[in-house]
Amino acid sequence: MPALTMKAAVIREPGAPEVLEIEELPVPQPAPGWVLIRVKAFGLNRSELFTRQGLSPGVQFPRVLGIEAVGVVENAPGGEFKPGQTVATAMGGMGRAFDGSYAEYTSVPARQVQAITTSLDWDTLGALPEMMQTAWGALNSALRLKAGQSLLIRGGTTSVGLAAAVLAKRQGATVAATTRKADRESMLKDNGADHVFIDNGEIAGDVRRVFPDGVDKVLELVGTTTLLDSLQSAARFGSVCMTGMVGNAWEFDNFSPMAAIPSTVNLTTYSGGSQDFIDTPLQTVVNEVQAGRMTPRIGRVFQLDDIVEAHRCMQDNAAGGKIVVLT
Repeated sequence: MPALTMKAAVIREPGAPEVLEIEELPVPQPAPGWVLIRVKAFGLNRSELFTRQGLSPGVQFPRVLGIEAVGVVENAPGGEFKPGQTVATAMGGMGRAFDGSYAEYTSVPARQVQAITTSLDWDTLGALPEMMQTAWGALNSALRLKAGQSLLIRGGTTSVGLAAAVLAKRQGATVAATTRKADRESMLKDNGADHVFIDNGEIAGDVRRVFPDGVDKVLELVGTTTLLDSLQSAARFGSVCMTGMVGNAWEFDNFSPMAAIPSTVNLTTYSGGSQDFIDTPLQTVVNEVQAGRMTPRIGRVFQLDDIVEAHRCMQDNAAGGKIVVLT
């Protein structure tokens, strides 16, 4: 039986990182069809930053944030999982519609849980679920990337961008990635990028000097601040997928589709939900990491007690990879 109470990071009103406070809460009691997980680690995501800032519509406070977790099954009343199984979960309302992973325990619907067999440490396993779900889903479901095609990752130093580069290279693509900081060029190339563009907001000309016909696919992780330029980087019949907003802007002030989208270029998005997470071959990714054939880039690792510092690190884009928090 789990403890009666647990440590959790609670947000009671939107604001700066300091609004996240460590409190003692009752351990959630799972209903049939739900799973109680002893959280061992979770990754931080920018959507949690926006929720903390009060920018996620429909989220009510107080709330325990956290849209992903890895850990051990404590109780599954419906019998979907056995106590002691290692599992991963993501999305499906975690940290938004109901309390999420910034705690020692979380209760989630069984339909959004994957059992994982692994000997990876919690630091590494905790970095994978949402990062790989977003990267894999954007590349395969939205962009339908094929071997031999070219891919531009706009926002290449983000955790998803770094993961996407690794996955795309393994799929046989030519990978280009962007960064605003010249001193990160070698890091991107070490991570698999064949070409690196220093991003000043307008790189379509630079891209076409390397790829005269444009790139086949563009993964847009910066957002609307660079999306129009990314569209101009795409080849005829190419595709651009927006799935991030590290540029902190979701919307255009003015948007004329006929002027903004080049003829025959496809514009799509990828957000990913609980079914997308279940469809992600996470066990395959774990096996590749475990065998040393894939290396996720982990930026910094924090303890739950240091959640404020972890959020500040994410807000400042100071991690250089995925931020993981251990409980």
